[in-house]
Amino acid sequence: MRNKIKTGLIIGLCVLILSIKGISNTSYASDMNNMTLKSGISLVEQVPNTFMGNWRVSAHLLDCTNPAMFKQSSIDIWNLSRSNDVIKLVNPFSGAEAAINLEYVKGNVVKFTKTGNYDSKILTDTVEIKLNGNYFTGINTLKLDTLSDVDNTVIKTDNAKYLLKGEKISGMSILGK
Repeated sequence: MRNKIKTGLIIGLCVLILSIKGISNTSYASDMNNMTLKSGISLVEQVPNTFMGNWRVSAHLLDCTNPAMFKQSSIDIWNLSRSNDVIKLVNPFSGAEAAINLEYVKGNVVKFTKTGNYDSKILTDTVEIKLNGNYFTGINTLKLDTLSDVDNTVIKTDNAKYLLKGEKISGMSILGK
């Protein structure tokens, strides 16, 4: 078991995929039924095309409840791709991936959530980014729930907030999808 896990958000973008100590690096659970309708148009269709592609993403810790749990900063690669009504975030270096659940799209602002299960922990990333050409800025809010081995109730919650900065490094997708 690795001592750190990359969470990116994901976008997912999920997963920002940030490193967290004490959790194995397991693929994110994905919910492929994340289509939400708004005025007859899915949120996925409202996402700007510039959102897709490969991004170098830096994350800097702004605040947290447990400094021993969360890294001060990290740099990740996000590959964001779309297939039908599903947007997928993949970190090609860590192998982590997630389908993201869009919360809203307002012009160049995109907010999404991704959730991953790791042993007896549930990590929820909520990411809001503002696209500006080949760059974005945003916030990733992490919630890490530790579950009881007895009845799976939440026995502890740790939180963190990261400042995100992204720079596009190439087109639509390195995965060719």
